Amino acid sequence: MSTKKETHLIYEKPKWYRLAIYDSLLWFLSIVFDCFFREIKPRGAFKIPREGPVIFVAAPHHNQFVDPIILMNQVNNEAHRRISFLIAAKSYKLKAVGTMAKCQLSIPVVRPQDNLVSGSGKIFIDFDKDPLVVIGKGTKFTTECMVKGLLALPQSLGAIEIAEIVSDTELKLRKEFKNSDKIKKLLSQGTSFKRADKVDQKEVYQMVFDHLKDDGCLGIFPEGGSHDRPDLLPLKAGVAVMALGAMDHYPECNVKIVPCGMNYFNAHKFRSRAVVEFGDPIEIPKELVKKYSNPETNREAVKELLDLITTGLKAVTVTCEDYETLMLIQAVRRLYAGNFAQQLPLPLIVEMNRRLVIGYEHFKNIPKVQEIKERVITYNKFLKTLHLPDHHVESCSDRTHKITLLPIFFIRLFKVVFLFILALPGAILFSPVFYSSKLISKQKAKEALANSVVKIKANDVIATWKILVSLGIAPVVYSFYATIGTYYCSTHDYFSHWKLFWVWIFLYICGVLVTYSALITGEQGMDLLKSIRPLYLSITSGSSIKELKKMRHELSEEITELVNTYGPQLFPNDFNLLELQKSLNINNDVNYVDSDEEEDRKTEELRNRRIAKRKAEKKKREQEGIVEDEESLKHSSSMSDGVSLLNSDNSLSNLPMFSDYVLHQNAKNPDLVLEPQSNFASRINSTVNMHAAVSLLPHQDVLH
Repeated sequence: MSTKKETHLIYEKPKWYRLAIYDSLLWFLSIVFDCFFREIKPRGAFKIPREGPVIFVAAPHHNQFVDPIILMNQVNNEAHRRISFLIAAKSYKLKAVGTMAKCQLSIPVVRPQDNLVSGSGKIFIDFDKDPLVVIGKGTKFTTECMVKGLLALPQSLGAIEIAEIVSDTELKLRKEFKNSDKIKKLLSQGTSFKRADKVDQKEVYQMVFDHLKDDGCLGIFPEGGSHDRPDLLPLKAGVAVMALGAMDHYPECNVKIVPCGMNYFNAHKFRSRAVVEFGDPIEIPKELVKKYSNPETNREAVKELLDLITTGLKAVTVTCEDYETLMLIQAVRRLYAGNFAQQLPLPLIVEMNRRLVIGYEHFKNIPKVQEIKERVITYNKFLKTLHLPDHHVESCSDRTHKITLLPIFFIRLFKVVFLFILALPGAILFSPVFYSSKLISKQKAKEALANSVVKIKANDVIATWKILVSLGIAPVVYSFYATIGTYYCSTHDYFSHWKLFWVWIFLYICGVLVTYSALITGEQGMDLLKSIRPLYLSITSGSSIKELKKMRHELSEEITELVNTYGPQLFPNDFNLLELQKSLNINNDVNYVDSDEEEDRKTEELRNRRIAKRKAEKKKREQEGIVEDEESLKHSSSMSDGVSLLNSDNSLSNLPMFSDYVLHQNAKNPDLVLEPQSNFASRINSTVNMHAAVSLLPHQDVLH
C-alpha cells in the first residue's frame, strides 16, 4: 500500500483580512444574484441568533450553487454573521475552486469515494450460504483492503464497509448488498471491484467542534445532495452528530440549530423569485447531550435530534407527496377567493401554499376534495390548450363591444415594440452569454438526471450552471467588445496611446451598463408582452374565454367554500391570511415586513399543538410497548446509514460526513444494463470524477 502524506486539520480563528475577503466575495455574488433573481426576501429573520454557535440547516436543497450563496447573503444582511460550509478535500485542493472555498471559510473533508482504486482479482458472494461473506479469486485482501474500508461494485451498484478480513481470498461485510437480481447475478458470476481505505474523520469533526466553540456558524443541507423533488429527502445524521458532539466535547458550548426553508418560484428560470424562511432556533437539551455521551443511547439521541430538525424544517418548507400534488396546490391557491393570493406579499404566499398542503393531506380522502382535484386538472389542461396562464384569465374580456379593446391592444403593442427597441442593443451584446448558459445548463441537467435516482427533471442544477457559465463568459464577452472598440479608436487616432487603457475601461463599463439597462427595460417589456395574449384572445376567441372564465368562477366558488369549511379546523386562530397581513401593515401600499415578531406569535400556537400531538403519540406508543429495536433503528427512513456507524465510544473515526449516493444510485435501477467487466475501471472513475466536478460548488459537499 502506498504511503500518503498526511495533512493535519487544525482550527484557527480567521484573520481580519480573511473576513474582509469573505465579505467582498459575498458582496460581489449578491450583485450577480440580484441580476438573476427578481426578488429574494427573508421571513422570520429576527429569529437568527445574533451571538453564540449556530448551525443553519436548510432544505429543500433545490440548487447546488445558488442555495448556499442566498443563505449566506441573507444571514449576513440580517444578522451580520458569516456561515462556513464543508467542501470535499479533493475540490478544496483545486486552484480556482479551492481559492473560492478558502475565501468562504470552508472546511475541507476527505470522502472515501474519492479514494477508490481498483482491487486485484474478482469477488464472489454465495447469497444462499452467507450474503456477508465475500470470496475472492486472485485477490489480495490482507494487503489491499482495510477493516472499515469500502468495497465497491461496478456501475454504482453499491459500496459496503468491510467488517473483517479473514485472508487474502475471504472477507466479511458489515451488511449485505441490496437484494436485486442484477447484483446477485453480478456477484454470483464474479466481478471486478474497487476498494478504499478507512477515512478517519476525527480531525474534521474536531475542527467543526472548535469552530462552534468559537461561536462560529455552520451551514448544512442535511438531505445530502440537491434535487428537484416536491418533498424532503431523508435527513443525514451528520448535523445531529456535529451539534451533540460539540456540546459533549465543550459543555459550555450551547449550540443552536436554525431551520431554513429555501422556497423558490421557478428557480431554474431567469428573474425568478425566492423566499428564505427562518424557523425557531432549536435548543438542544442537556439531557440529550448526556444521552449522546452514553454508548448505549448515543444512536437514540442522534435520532431524536434528527426528528426535531425534521419537524423544524417541515414548518418552514412547502413539501408535497409528489409533483402533481404541488401543481394542484398552486392552482388551488390561485383559485381560492378569486384573486386572494395576489393581495398577499410573497412570504405569505409561501405560508398559504404550506397550509393548503397540510389541508389537502388531512382531507384528501373526502369525495368532494377528489372531485375538485379532477376539475382543477381539467381546468389546467384547458389553460394549456389556450397557452394562457391562470393569472391572465381575469384580464381577458368577453364583452360584446370588442372594438373598445382595440385601442388598448395597440397601445400596449406599441409600448412593447418601443421597449424592445431600447433593450435590443444590450440583448444583442449579451446574447452569447444567454445562449451558452442556456445550452450548457440544459446539458448539465441531462447529465445530472441520468446519474441520479432522486431528481425529477434536474431543474435543481439549471440555475446553478446558468449563473456559473454567465460568471465565466460575461467578462470575456465584455473584454472582447472593449478590445474591439479600443482597437478601432487606436487605428483612427481618436486618442493618444497612453489614454487607450482608460478607453478600454470605459468601453467595458459601458458594455456592463448597456446590458444591465437592457435587463431592466426588457423585464418591463416582458410584463407588457404577457398581457398582449389575453387581449388578443378577448378579441378573437370570445366564446372560449367566456367558457374558461365561467369554469374558473365556478371552481373558485367551490374551492373557497371547501377551504373556508375545513380550513378553520386546522388553523382556528389565524385562518384568514389577509386579516393577518392587515394586522401587520398600515395599508396594502406598504411593503410587508416579513420579520415581524407578531406574525410569529400568531402561528406559534399551532406549531406547539403539532409538537404536543407528536409527543403524545410517541408516549402512547411507548406505553403500548412499541419500541424500536436495533434493526429498525438502522433502517429508519429519517436516518442515514451514518447513525448505525456510530461507535460505542463516539470516536467518530469512520463516521461518514458526505452523501455517497453516487456509489449506490443504481442499486435499485431495473433498467440498468450490466456492462462488460473490462469497462468497470473507466466507468467508476468517470462517475466519481463527474460528481467531484459537481462538488466544486462550495455547498455541494454537505454533511450526512
